[in-house]
Amino acid sequence: MTAAPHQPPSFQTDSDRWRMASWLVFGGLCLATTAADLITKAVAFRQLGMPGMRPGITVISDMLWWETNLNEGALFGLGQGMGWLFISVSVAALAGIVITVSRLRLNTDGIMLVSLGLISGGILGNLYDRVGLPGLRWHAPLAREGTAVYAVRDWIHFRLEGVIDWPIFNLADCFLVMGAGLLLVVAIIPPAVMPAPPAELPDA
Repeated sequence: MTAAPHQPPSFQTDSDRWRMASWLVFGGLCLATTAADLITKAVAFRQLGMPGMRPGITVISDMLWWETNLNEGALFGLGQGMGWLFISVSVAALAGIVITVSRLRLNTDGIMLVSLGLISGGILGNLYDRVGLPGLRWHAPLAREGTAVYAVRDWIHFRLEGVIDWPIFNLADCFLVMGAGLLLVVAIIPPAVMPAPPAELPDA
């Protein structure tokens, strides 16, 4: 009797497929958001130059402008001058996110995966700036002229006269806020309970 040919073990179990789908969704969203942030920053600084070099562009009168700014702090300008601390925190956060994603499955943790993808894209977009990869040089003040810029590039300015003048921000900041909002939704809304499979009837 001829033995059946040896078949390599299959890794395409349901769990494996959902794991692969989870990484594809997370990685794709992370890549798309990072690219969107870096491309829009590059376009804004190419068109408007360094902060103060050219007037901003009015998008919505008395409400929204494109205007370049360099932020050495955290989200929305907090913690100025603490760039290396934020770099360390960003790297640690990314490591924690990757570990978390490795334990998630798209079929049960879709919202969480989208949230972490948005947050990772926001972190990477701003981290790219913090380590000086855009290659910018300070043009002012005189004491810093010509030195390397290790600051986040911002370009969206929202202001309502007499109501609010929001710190200038970028798409990475938007993705971070959106991701955090989704995390809040996950924390508030209890996970859906999967219905139990029907019990099998005993053989007669």
